[in-house]
Amino acid sequence: MNTTTRGTLLLLPAVIPTFVVITAGLGTVTLQAFGLMPLVGDPELSWASFDKHGADIVRGTALSLGIASASTVISAIVGMAAALAILANSRVVAALAALTIPVPHLIGAAAMGLLLADAGLLTRLFGIDSAAWPQLVGGTWWVAVIAEFAWKESAFVALVVAGTLATRVHHYGEAAAVLGAGRVHRFLYVTLPLAVPALAAACLITFVYSFGSFEVARLLGPYPEPLPVMAVRLFASIDLAARADAAAVAFVSATLCVATLVVALRFLRRSTLWR
Repeated sequence: MNTTTRGTLLLLPAVIPTFVVITAGLGTVTLQAFGLMPLVGDPELSWASFDKHGADIVRGTALSLGIASASTVISAIVGMAAALAILANSRVVAALAALTIPVPHLIGAAAMGLLLADAGLLTRLFGIDSAAWPQLVGGTWWVAVIAEFAWKESAFVALVVAGTLATRVHHYGEAAAVLGAGRVHRFLYVTLPLAVPALAAACLITFVYSFGSFEVARLLGPYPEPLPVMAVRLFASIDLAARADAAAVAFVSATLCVATLVVALRFLRRSTLWR
């Protein structure tokens, strides 16, 4: 038995239950979204749930994409900088990143709200009148939501990239320095190419998670709602007929997440940067 086969067999106990749960969940959502598994009435193939909330779904999709994109870009920049600091033996940055990872997003959202609200810690710390403070929590630019995702996910990106570079970058960097490469050239032609695969994978995970997460946007964000928040609200409605509407919104969200994963992975596999 070769190493690949042995590794595959070791993963099966974790992969099979995960696959069954995800497949069953997505299958149920799909059937309910298209009216084939209604809680009320007879099964009938229909687009009614999508048409009913069409405008809200479009707005929610645009908003979810905006939040996920901004959070991912900021996380990538901050996480890459933190990874470089960790590689430079900054124990403070490494400790802060490690301490950030276990904090639940719900706790992080509450802390971000208390920090950035117009009556929060920053206004009291700097003695700024709440009327003069910008609306960072519940504002039109979703600053608090993006800040929370960026704070949490940048620590994740930093640890992933630092762990990948830890055993490789020093040797290549020393060789480049001996050949006369400066600090900027070593970063552009040694460190960055080595970091790109791990950075791309971490950013992809960050994007999909930020797109599909609902608790942070539900706690800190205003209206209009992102897709996950809309799906949870409709699912919790006392009207059982709204379950199909919630399934339709969840179907759109899940489809976009899966499509993002498939397209991104195919692009990365064919890209020379991935190698």
